Amino acid sequence: MTAPTAPALPADLEAGLKRLKLAAIRRTAPQVQRTAKTQRWTPEEILRTLVDAEIASRDESMTATRFRAAGFPVVKTFDDFDRAASSIPPGTIDYLHSCEWITATENLALIGPASTGKSHVLIACGVAAVHAGMKVRYFTAADLVETLYRGLAHNPVGKVIDTLLRADLIICDEMGFAPLDDTGAQLLFRFVAAAYERRALALASHWAFDQWGRFPPEHTTAVSMLDRLLHHAIVVITDGESHRMKQAKTRTGGTPGKP
Repeated sequence: MTAPTAPALPADLEAGLKRLKLAAIRRTAPQVQRTAKTQRWTPEEILRTLVDAEIASRDESMTATRFRAAGFPVVKTFDDFDRAASSIPPGTIDYLHSCEWITATENLALIGPASTGKSHVLIACGVAAVHAGMKVRYFTAADLVETLYRGLAHNPVGKVIDTLLRADLIICDEMGFAPLDDTGAQLLFRFVAAAYERRALALASHWAFDQWGRFPPEHTTAVSMLDRLLHHAIVVITDGESHRMKQAKTRTGGTPGKP
């Protein structure tokens, strides 16, 4: 048997809630009224239910907005991270998941071979931060440098950097994947220097720190960048077999490329 439809709100009350932009209360009030009558709720119970519905709806909307602004290429979480297959200590994963390091404006540096979980952890940190109410921006290193380059053409670079640093956490994946020219290296250094002790940065690279002189043209630029990145940083070294290679072996019975 179909439950009877809750009666609509009076037009003036509907209009008032709409004017006050209380969409969730306007949507749920008829059913809450009906339930309140049958279960003899107190006025306080009715008000609490309506207010909780509005808060939950707004929180959900704000979270969705922060997700869109973050620009994650995919959504990865700590819940679907294979801890058993990772070389990262469980205690480190728990600390990263807590987001306490972001509040403390610490940095995160993930260093290791390809497909050892670096990008997954970076994005999972960002997703956890979004759910914690923080603003996040995700970039590959190439995209970040391109964004800074556009500042040279259209806006002062300092203004572009200030806009980026409105986020609580800035993620930079694939650091060193492609070499930088002089201008790109200087722009990236300016960004890192501006973020120093102001915002949390999280980066991943397959280059060990003693090899960072390979992708900026000037070794001194790499040293100066690392000096600021690592001063307040959690350094995580990943190793082990490539996750993607392991999956390929599973699909092909142990030999990648085997039909």
